[in-house]
Amino acid sequence: MRPLQISPETALILSKKLGVPLEHLMHMPQHILMQKIAELAQTGDSPSDVAKDPQGSTEKP
Repeated sequence: MRPLQISPETALILSKKLGVPLEHLMHMPQHILMQKIAELAQTGDSPSDVAKDPQGSTEKP
């Protein structure tokens, strides 16, 4: 299985947001990763929120 084709910055953000080690994230099957991102979106905590706050702060303005 090939590693995911995502940028290093995106991988770090997703790793922090999903609470998954970076090594696991890079070898995670794409359909599983998409499912986890969909779950984040349902909770209202989308990965794009992390891109705005790269420190991973959980505080909302």
